[in-house]
Amino acid sequence: MHPEFADLVHHALDAGLSVQVYSNLYRVRFEHWALFEHPRLSLATSYYSDEAADHDPVTDRKGSHAATRANIIEALRRSIHVQVGIVDVHDGQRVVPARADLEALGVTDINTDRVRGVGNAAKVMIPSTSELCGNCARGRAAIMPDGQVTPCVLGRFLPAGDVKTQGLAGVFTSHRWAEIAAAIPPRRGPGCTPDEDSCMPSPGATEATAACTPADSNDCDPSRTPACNPKYN
Repeated sequence: MHPEFADLVHHALDAGLSVQVYSNLYRVRFEHWALFEHPRLSLATSYYSDEAADHDPVTDRKGSHAATRANIIEALRRSIHVQVGIVDVHDGQRVVPARADLEALGVTDINTDRVRGVGNAAKVMIPSTSELCGNCARGRAAIMPDGQVTPCVLGRFLPAGDVKTQGLAGVFTSHRWAEIAAAIPPRRGPGCTPDEDSCMPSPGATEATAACTPADSNDCDPSRTPACNPKYN
């Protein structure tokens, strides 16, 4: 929606960066499709169910399921990489069929997560660091539009410094950054290290594998719990 969106994306690409555009894919401008086909650009979106009756109440927008699904199909047709996150919002949500639907369309990059109590989902004025994934400030950071550096995109309530005045190196070596990193609970379970934002059992997990989460002390070991979905050998 930003009038200079395409220029911002081109600026990042021209700087040699890889770019991921996160969008609900409800409405995509025709002229943006050519931009999204750049080999160093990928799309990311959220998907809540294989059925509109389950998906649309989550987005609170009628027709969002059909629009998002159609644009996922169009992106795949154009050979654009699409990462899809399935967020488990309410009891009885069709999370497992949603994943199956995406896989049938040809989406290969899918992760599942719960609603985290930050941003619009925060139930308190100051969110708890326990709501973060456990990887924030550990090999990742985010820079907000005003230059504030935070430990991740969900950790906006933890400003660590200003890239305009300190530079990234200055922020990362500051006492404030170390303090924030120490305040964020790390993932528990030494083998639970998937390269996605949440270490949750895959939708096909059985009761025997349901305990394989970052909240317990069990290793997330595919040889022991094959349905627990970390992407490592």
